[in-house]
Amino acid sequence: MAALTMSDRFRPFIQRVGSGPHTGKNLSRDDAAEAMAMMLTAEATPAQIGAFLIAHRIQRPRGEELAGFLDACDRQAEKLPAIDGFVTVLGCPYDGRSRTAPVTVITALGLAVEGVACLTHGSGRMPTKYGIPLIDIWQGLGIDWTNLRGDRLSTLLSHYRISFYYQPNFFPAAEQLVTYRDQLGKRPPVATMELMWTPYEGNVHLVCGFVHPPTEGLFQTALNLRQQTCFTTVKGLEGSCDLPRSRPAIIGQFGQPGDDNSNPTWQRLHLHPIEYDLGGSDVPLESESSYMEMLQDTLAGENTALTSAAIWNLGFYYWRCGVCDGLQSGLTTAEQNLSQGRLLRKVEELRHHVR
Repeated sequence: MAALTMSDRFRPFIQRVGSGPHTGKNLSRDDAAEAMAMMLTAEATPAQIGAFLIAHRIQRPRGEELAGFLDACDRQAEKLPAIDGFVTVLGCPYDGRSRTAPVTVITALGLAVEGVACLTHGSGRMPTKYGIPLIDIWQGLGIDWTNLRGDRLSTLLSHYRISFYYQPNFFPAAEQLVTYRDQLGKRPPVATMELMWTPYEGNVHLVCGFVHPPTEGLFQTALNLRQQTCFTTVKGLEGSCDLPRSRPAIIGQFGQPGDDNSNPTWQRLHLHPIEYDLGGSDVPLESESSYMEMLQDTLAGENTALTSAAIWNLGFYYWRCGVCDGLQSGLTTAEQNLSQGRLLRKVEELRHHVR
């Protein structure tokens, strides 16, 4: 009998996830890892990859499968070398934002100002939303991470407490799957996996944004299987890590950044911005040019429509990351750092060194 071709090996994965609600089956963690590896290396055919991604979306992935996907990415991607201590990794949708003004870059800068190492990551304009991605926001601030090698990014993370992992440079195998998102017109399960992706070798406090409540359960299962002992889940704006002001912030916490987390526990938080005089409408993303102008004014300490959202988010993350011993203290520190222009000075520092 002739040896099985690569496409023959991949076909059973499609059959298992694509057989419908009554006879379809989920993959084991190992099988999911093998399926993802074959897609990343293009050993599966384009027809098979497209069929698998849409069938798996309809079937709905399980946490075990997402853990397997992440396992495969760990083996294929070039990650940033580790530095001393914990790094907070903010996981946001790669297809960006189109409705609400992002605060993620402010959060990353604010954490760095207080000495908390923070890593953001992503790609360029991506389907299905084609929203503004984080890399464009950084570039709009005059900071271009796209020409730096991994060791340089790791050095910046260590010295200046902030860095950005640009997927096309370090994980081209994942980039070749982007075209399928456009052709399918739907986010595949890979988009959920990206929210948990950690492109870094060391100790991590992982923050995952989500929209739909079942996604949080997928996070918990996958991350527990992968022995991730410190993570935070946020029902954020457009699935990002940004806490909303228009409704209570729904947050899950597991473990504590900086601890050994030998026996981590799960905690649920419902934070009401109105109780801290920070409630209100979430800032709309009316145009990218007006957003960048507002962002730079906010970083300079001016009182803008984005200032309250910046204080609300920074205050929480200061508390969560151990900068402050309570939320109110975190909010006070956030307001002081913004009003004193400390975040803008961090931007100016990065403009000089990110080259």
